[in-house]
Amino acid sequence: MDSYPRPVMERAMKVQEVILRAMAKKIAWWQAAEIIGIGDRQMRRWKERYEEQGYDGLFDRRKGQPSPKRVPMEMVEKVLGLYQETYYDFNVRHFHEKLREEHGIGLSYSWVKQALQGAGLVKKAARRGVHRRRRPGMLLHLDGSRHRWFQDERWYDLLVDRSHWPQVGRALTELGNGAHPGLFAASQGP
Repeated sequence: MDSYPRPVMERAMKVQEVILRAMAKKIAWWQAAEIIGIGDRQMRRWKERYEEQGYDGLFDRRKGQPSPKRVPMEMVEKVLGLYQETYYDFNVRHFHEKLREEHGIGLSYSWVKQALQGAGLVKKAARRGVHRRRRPGMLLHLDGSRHRWFQDERWYDLLVDRSHWPQVGRALTELGNGAHPGLFAASQGP
């Protein structure tokens, strides 16, 4: 237990305290799971591990072990070597296609891109700006509808800038009071 960092030890102590309170029936098991921030099934697993292994069962058992999904170092060296020696003038997308088609290497595009960037062989792309931010001269989406708005024989056209729907909703509710007489235009044709 000495090899665990302080925050990990503190979390295990908190989990132990919550499990003990649930075992003493001071709180329900679902409440214990909610306090710790895990699901009911995971809480049952932790309870069983605590009963079997005691305090040591509360620690993360993966500590110090490599991920089972980790790419072997030989494959990493092969990918980086292929890029440096043969495909140095390719972009990441085309290099990834060549890895799949010609070399039978089925690594994901994201992994290949991160490996090349991490090795300093490819620059990271510049961050893009905010999507759809308002700009002067930006095209407006207008919605037009022809309808008998006032329950009589007259037809009126309503043209609305779609970016102002909340204001239009308020205007339509105020129409009964005659608050927006210029909102509607008498229809000019069929």
